[in-house]
Amino acid sequence: MNDVTELPPIDVAVIETKEILTMIPHRYPFLLVDRLVDVRKDHSAVGIKNVSMNEPFFQGHFPGHPVMPGVLIVESMAQTAAGLVISTLGPEAGIPVVYFMSIENAKFRKPVVPGDQLRLTLTKSRRRGQVWRFDGVARVDGVVVAEASITAMIMDQVKPV
Repeated sequence: MNDVTELPPIDVAVIETKEILTMIPHRYPFLLVDRLVDVRKDHSAVGIKNVSMNEPFFQGHFPGHPVMPGVLIVESMAQTAAGLVISTLGPEAGIPVVYFMSIENAKFRKPVVPGDQLRLTLTKSRRRGQVWRFDGVARVDGVVVAEASITAMIMDQVKPV
């Protein structure tokens, strides 16, 4: 018996930053995903975050020893999940707000530093109405640096302030 589960086919190979900006409301300095790849609608997506020394959080975390805060790695996961949700729902969904409901089993295995490229794999584990749950794994050079399960609720489209 084969224990390998086949993945659904890739629906979208690459979603660049310009398109991500039409999908989620985040903007600099809080847009923490540069690209989405291997998007499998209603299943999974991989977010790419190129970590640069120019990130504003490195000024204080930590001077002389820059380390990406774990909470921002989890936020990068959430933004990847939001892109997957919007890809799944389609453009008619507009730009809904995706609110965290819970973060569980977060583990940080290795520091993420300037020059690293985070590959954030988010897989939908459950959906009930507007509530979605995802399992996330962050890797640098194929090595797991963080993981978490996140639950989010999708709310109405964002209205400009």
